[in-house]
Amino acid sequence: MLTIGNLAKMTGTKVQTIRYYEQIGLMPEPGRTEGGQRRYTDTELDRLSFIRHSRQLGFSLDAIRELLDLSDHPDRPCREADGIARRQLKQVERRMARLEALRAELQRMVHECSGGSTADCRVLEVLRDHSECLTDHEEIGA
Repeated sequence: MLTIGNLAKMTGTKVQTIRYYEQIGLMPEPGRTEGGQRRYTDTELDRLSFIRHSRQLGFSLDAIRELLDLSDHPDRPCREADGIARRQLKQVERRMARLEALRAELQRMVHECSGGSTADCRVLEVLRDHSECLTDHEEIGA
């Protein structure tokens, strides 16, 4: 049996995050001691590790909820999990493309900088020129 602090250390998850996952139903309500302390088993450790790894891969909480449901029902078809992973891969590829565009724009700005005064600064000029701006749907994090 693990305390919440030990579970947090073993998974690299903050205690507050574990409590949040319990609150939203990703983690089950743990057993408690007579004194009210949470106690976790290896099953909860495995589940939290699954959630943590999924978050590291960028899956949303809703996608993780779906994946956990699939994991809890081993007789269901794997194609559902595959579909969720494929959607995540497409999102990552879109973010990577946006990051590459951002990188190219920043490289262009830096290479065109003459190092003179701010009145002639290419970086500031480019930032003022909205015609060269990424569109709202291309913004990083959108």
